[in-house]
Amino acid sequence: MSLLRAAATVSSFTLLSRVTGLVRDIIIARAFGAGALTDAFWVAFRIPNLLRRLFAEGAFSQAFVPILGEVRTRHEDEAVRVLLDRVALTLFAVLCLVTLVGVIGAPWVVWVMATGMTEPGRGTEFTEAVWMTRVMFPYIICMSLVAFASGVLNTWRKFAVPAFTPVLLNLSMIGAALLLGSRLAQPIHALAIGVMAGGIAQLAVQWIALSRLGLRPRLSWRIGQALADPLVRRIMRQMLPATLGVSVAQISLLINTNIATWLAPGSVTWLSFADRLMEFPTALLGVALGTVLLPSLARANAERSGAEYSGLLDWGLRLVLLLGLPAALTMVMLSDALVATLFHYGRFSAVDVAQTRLAVMAYSAGLIGLLSIKILAPGFYARQNIRTPVKIAVVVLIATQLLNLVLVPWLAHAGLALAIGLGACLNALALLVGLRRAGAYRPLPGWTPFIARLLVAIVVMAVPLWFAETRIDWIGLQVSAWLRVLALAGVLAGAGVAYLAALWVMGLRFKQFRRPPQVVPEQNTVGNSGT
Repeated sequence: MSLLRAAATVSSFTLLSRVTGLVRDIIIARAFGAGALTDAFWVAFRIPNLLRRLFAEGAFSQAFVPILGEVRTRHEDEAVRVLLDRVALTLFAVLCLVTLVGVIGAPWVVWVMATGMTEPGRGTEFTEAVWMTRVMFPYIICMSLVAFASGVLNTWRKFAVPAFTPVLLNLSMIGAALLLGSRLAQPIHALAIGVMAGGIAQLAVQWIALSRLGLRPRLSWRIGQALADPLVRRIMRQMLPATLGVSVAQISLLINTNIATWLAPGSVTWLSFADRLMEFPTALLGVALGTVLLPSLARANAERSGAEYSGLLDWGLRLVLLLGLPAALTMVMLSDALVATLFHYGRFSAVDVAQTRLAVMAYSAGLIGLLSIKILAPGFYARQNIRTPVKIAVVVLIATQLLNLVLVPWLAHAGLALAIGLGACLNALALLVGLRRAGAYRPLPGWTPFIARLLVAIVVMAVPLWFAETRIDWIGLQVSAWLRVLALAGVLAGAGVAYLAALWVMGLRFKQFRRPPQVVPEQNTVGNSGT
């Protein structure tokens, strides 16, 4: 499977995931609005999500996938099976312990995440957040094992199942909101129950996929033997700096969530819905490319093919700009249309639309940075160099919080979003400079005319977007919901056609990006940079 085809496969299923995620959030907005109890759910849901990214999708994947690829390339099948058995056992044991501590200490965890909820008169909010945190904490066990299975499946170039399974979480939450909400004394509890059901469903599907490949781990009680395995220890050593690196981003998210709980009620929800919109381009492009690039970069590193390594990064960055720039422009110029069309129903008011719109526009400032990180960070991870991204992340964390000091008093919750976006741009720039200095990335010829064509096409695309945003009353169209949906679809289609037509007139063809540039085998300069 070519990399572009693999990325398209991941993007297709990720699009389905994001569409069902939007449906999920539309139902939540309609049923619960943007109030105190909805904020309590998002705070509670953010805690297991934070730990999932910390232990599973982030640090674990970054440490596990390159080493798994190396063992698969250089050792026999039995060595691979033993590694899978021992890594799965270690991961499961550690996360069970973390979950037990989290369930017991849920009140303290919520207090750290959302000190604003401890204010007088907000006791119900805090109590509900604690209850939902306890219900959802075991989600981290499911998702850590899902991350393990995804790493294995992606290494074997089976990208479809890992890309599809997030749909199951959204469907579970939708079903819980529709079927359980009206039957519970506290309707918001249905969402927490749906999260757990979704986690179990995702794990079941991925475990079945591993079984079909003959790669399902054989769990045992030999935890001591697993911990003594040199490869397991190596993964754990790699995870330490990776965990620190991922934790920096999560600490920033924790701080921002905490700050948001001190702002106007609904701020956490406005940011959550804006983040949902930003997940469309970041997941469809950034996550998809990062997912398929990491195993290929790890293989190029193991084969000491420096030219192929650099070519993969160059290909990824050009695709980021080709598709990321129009996405960022659309988020800025059609923010009102997007938020109103998707969420302006039921208890989600016009005020909520306006506040969420501000957050969307602020996030958009960092979209190219967020996408680029998904390409550039694997450039370090595949070389088993995790410390450099960690150092960069620490600096970015400090810079982001300094930006918060300036932006939040001025822009409230939108200031939090803007600080994250600007921090992402700083992070991407530092990663790019680091790869250039290490000699891992050498830009291929043709960047100047490529960027010039993109800028012209962006200007052409801006014309229909500006016309639609200034001539259509998106809030007033609430009375004609389907007309609003059709209007938005027409505007997006028209802007997309204008962009593609402009690129075509200037001689740019998508077939030029079908695969990374071919390299000469003799150009092999990349080595393992270490950690």
